[in-house]
Amino acid sequence: MHPRWTLCGVWALAAAFTAVLPAQTPSAMGLRIVVVEGEGAINNIGERRAKEPVVRVVDAEFRPVAGASVTFLTTELGPSATFPSGSSVTTTTDAKGEAVGRGLRPNNVAGPFQIRVTASWRGETAAAVINQTNAAPTAIRKGSSKTIALILILAGGGAAGATLGLARSKSTSGATPTPPTSTATTVTAGTGSFGKP
Repeated sequence: MHPRWTLCGVWALAAAFTAVLPAQTPSAMGLRIVVVEGEGAINNIGERRAKEPVVRVVDAEFRPVAGASVTFLTTELGPSATFPSGSSVTTTTDAKGEAVGRGLRPNNVAGPFQIRVTASWRGETAAAVINQTNAAPTAIRKGSSKTIALILILAGGGAAGATLGLARSKSTSGATPTPPTSTATTVTAGTGSFGKP
């Protein structure tokens, strides 16, 4: 057989084989979900506010994928949160490949929960999980004003003692003692006694 015909045969076979294979693009080789906001958020169930989850859908080369369908899904029992439409909401990624689970509100059960995220685009799918926690306002915050007041009283007494000590040290060195410019109230706990005056 002539070498020219052999080379032509190889080219024809290669062209036929290539036509059978589907065209592969980098974005069709792997869809991914990147969590942008919402991971580890603590939601205040007293104020019924939650951190809205934000994700970015990217291809295998981490280029943003616009127009992908994204679904956010929460549990219906125990600690959780809901969207205006219920336990799930579906949206589409924007030009930056981002999607937001808008209107998320925590229920009244404290504890950790998960938001499951799925994305689909041109027959490809990807999944991710976002962890959040519902928490009630703590008793420490309610008592914080009393704690701060006690600290200020104790700090005021310490400042007064330091001022008097400074004045005394000046008087022992021969200088004229200077009275403190401000007075502070010191609270001392003691035992009371009752009896005849």
